[in-house]
Order: sequence, then C-alpha cells, then structure tokens
Amino acid sequence: MMPSRLFSAGHRGVFEGLGRWTPSPRAVLGWLLLQRTAPKLLSLGCADGAKEPAKEPSRKKPLSEKKLKRHFVDHRRVLVRGGRGGDGVSCFHSEPRKEFGGPDGGDGGNGGHVLLRVDRQVKSLSSVLSQYQGFDGEHGGRKNCFGRSGALLYIRVPVGTLVKEGGEVVADLSRPGDEYLAALGGAGGKGNRFFLANDNRAPVTCTPGEPGQERVLVLELKTMAHAGMVGFPNAGKSSLLRAISNAKPAVAAYPFTTLKPHVGIVHYAGHQQVAVADVPGIIRGAHQNRGLGLAFLRHIERCAFLLFVVDLAAPEPWTQVEDLKFELEKYEQGLSERPHVIVANKIDLPQARANLPALQARLGGDAIALSAATGENLEELLLRIKELHDQHAAAELARGRQPLSW
Repeated sequence: MMPSRLFSAGHRGVFEGLGRWTPSPRAVLGWLLLQRTAPKLLSLGCADGAKEPAKEPSRKKPLSEKKLKRHFVDHRRVLVRGGRGGDGVSCFHSEPRKEFGGPDGGDGGNGGHVLLRVDRQVKSLSSVLSQYQGFDGEHGGRKNCFGRSGALLYIRVPVGTLVKEGGEVVADLSRPGDEYLAALGGAGGKGNRFFLANDNRAPVTCTPGEPGQERVLVLELKTMAHAGMVGFPNAGKSSLLRAISNAKPAVAAYPFTTLKPHVGIVHYAGHQQVAVADVPGIIRGAHQNRGLGLAFLRHIERCAFLLFVVDLAAPEPWTQVEDLKFELEKYEQGLSERPHVIVANKIDLPQARANLPALQARLGGDAIALSAATGENLEELLLRIKELHDQHAAAELARGRQPLSW
C-alpha cells in the first residue's frame, strides 16, 4: 500500500519518483477512484503532520473599572487568608566516590502576606472581592535549595476605609499610602538538613509548611472630604456641587434623591483644593435608620466642617436647620456643633425671596442666600468655604498633624 504522503503529491511527481516504472492502466484507474471516493483521507496526508492551533476556551471578560464604580459600595465583608508555606524536603547528597554525602534537603518558602493599601484612584469598595488567598511558598529542593517565598498580595481600598474584626476597629486607613497587614502567610517547612546534629548524622525528618492566617474582616468606607453638604432631599445639593466643582452628580427637573455620595474638588488660587462631599438626603428619623439612615450618616463623621443646604422655597425653611442638627446630634454627640455655614438655596424662585427675611431673622443673618441653578451669589459661598478650610488647616498644624490634601 502506498503511503499517504505519495497520494498527496501530484501524479506526475509520484510516477517520476519511481524511475522508469510505468504503471498499468488498472493501477492508474484504481488510484483515480480512490482519490474521488476518499478526498478527506488524502487531504489529511498533505498536511505533513501540521496541526491546527487549539482554540483557547472562552473566558469571562473581567469587568472594567468604570463598570465596577457604577454601583457605590461602602460596606464589604472580606475573608482573607495568607499563603501556605512550602514543604521541606528530605533527601541526601549523591556524588560519585562520596558515599555518605549527608542530608541536603532545603527548607520551604514562607507564604505570602495579604495587605490592605490605600489608593487614591479607588473611590469605592465595589472592586474589593469577597475573599482573597495569598500566594503559597515554593517547596524546598535538593542541594540545600530553599523554596521561594510567596509574593505579597495587596488589596486596594479607598481613603477613609475602616477595618473591623468582631465588631472592634482594628485599623483606620485615612491617609494615602496607609497599609494594614490583613493576614500573615504561613511559615515554610524545614528540610532534613535543618535536623542535622552530632547525635543524628543522617536525619530523615522534614516538616510540612504551615497554613496562612485566616481572618474575616468588615470594611466600612467613610468618605474623606473637607466639607460635607447636609440637607433634606430635593434641597439642591447635587446642583450646588455641580455649580462649584467639576463633579457631575445626577440632577433632573423632577423630585428625586441621590443614592450615593459624590465628592467634588473646588479649586482656589495657589493650587489649593478643597474637597466637598454631597451626602445623600437625610430625612427625619435618620438616626433611627429610617430611609437611607445610618448607611450614609457615617460619611459626615470625617468632614471638618458642614454645609447645611436649605430649600428656601419650602414653607418655614428655618425648621430644616433645626431638624438636621437634631438628626446629627442623635447620631453622634457633638457632630452638629462643628463649624458650619447655612446655605439658603433656590433664591431665584419668588417664594424663596419672600421667605428670606424671616430666615435671616431666625438665624441671625448667618445664612448665605444663593441659587445653584443661576449661579447667583456663589462667590460668597466659595469665600466662606475657603475661610473654614484655612481655619481647619491651621488647627491641624497646631496639633502637630498634617491636614488632608487632595
């Protein structure tokens, strides 16, 4: 039987390779019939053993950073586990003309640690997974070769992340670059070389690597900003943040409330930047976890000063300030007494202008009347924010602490 490589070539090349031999008509006819009836078989022979590249299995595409940030997450339960240490090895040196070379089993490498690291580019806990496993250490080898230790595993978290374990705060990551050791890697095992002693010249004992530390941590995010805007729903906080910064929170012509905090940066001369946080609307009874409740009240804790945004077009707008201070005081004692400024928004509406004298009389003329929609009197608010920021920075430096910078 002719090999398939001969069948794959042209009939001229086949017959020329056979020299002066001339095939009989029956042989030629059989070969042509075989070529018609089994073309697939002949085509396999012409591939010269080349195989098609194997197709990679379809994998799920990782989510982009933009999609991960679409949903704001400020609470996450994480299981962290350090890497396992590598095992030690039990072996003996082998060399010609050296019968008793002695033990030469190396130790295993240590497991990798898991650390939390603050990253300014991360704004939410949405990119933090539910569990992390550190890198394992390599096993030991012959000739006293030690295994490589596992690499460090970093978990990126935003500024202002609070780490809790069992209800107790174990770390407060409030500065860029802060790190916290979440889980220790396991120690590597010992090879039989480690157990060599005067009374034991040929030890066969070796120990396995230890498992890494395992912990269940709760991460809570408290937004880090210099100023926090506090107000009831539809008071115009998002519109005001869009007017004084480049932040783009959602706004519309119909009543609705923001569901996640936004931070905008207000720029001043000399490259000075002040961060202003738009905290979702607070309702009466928020300290009892009504509405969004405690989920967003904690974002106000880290703000150095507050902006009470009041809907000046609502009836009796001064009651909004009293209710807001009451909710903050019930949530955390002393929170309502922080430096603040009262912002009377929607001054462009006729009803708001009618309520302004009564509001000024009730609050002693401290309120700043403005309109976030038209930009009226925004300069006065910006100057007041800079004044409060300078006072806070001077107080931090007097305490020997570096003020927060963006």
